Amino acid sequence: MSKALLLSSGIAFVLFLIIDFFWLSIAVKYIYKPSLGPLLLDKPILSAAFVFYILYIVGLTFLVLRPNIDNFQVFESLWMGALFGLVAYGTYDLTNLATIKGWSLKVTIIDLLWGGILTGTVSALTIWIMSKINHI
Repeated sequence: MSKALLLSSGIAFVLFLIIDFFWLSIAVKYIYKPSLGPLLLDKPILSAAFVFYILYIVGLTFLVLRPNIDNFQVFESLWMGALFGLVAYGTYDLTNLATIKGWSLKVTIIDLLWGGILTGTVSALTIWIMSKINHI
């Protein structure tokens, strides 16, 4: 893996964690607990969450960032990231909707939107930051 791709992975990881942390700090209280209350753990299993973030950023790096890193294609990375997020979050949420009694359609729709918005934003910001670093 090139230095630029490794750096972009790190940037994406940090951005994703920061933005998702703020989202989850609000969404748990107002969306997830009211909709999925009895299905939620009192405390999340952080090791599982960490593995998710690592795997997700690996996928994002190779499927979205790598094709856009050389030419700093911010808009291209935005829509590719949004599509990647929609597919990834859709896989999780639609499987849960299909198989878990009490899973919420509202949560599914919100998560699909969030997955696309978050991943598209992180992808575009990462490529934009990399373009600025490249010009230093």
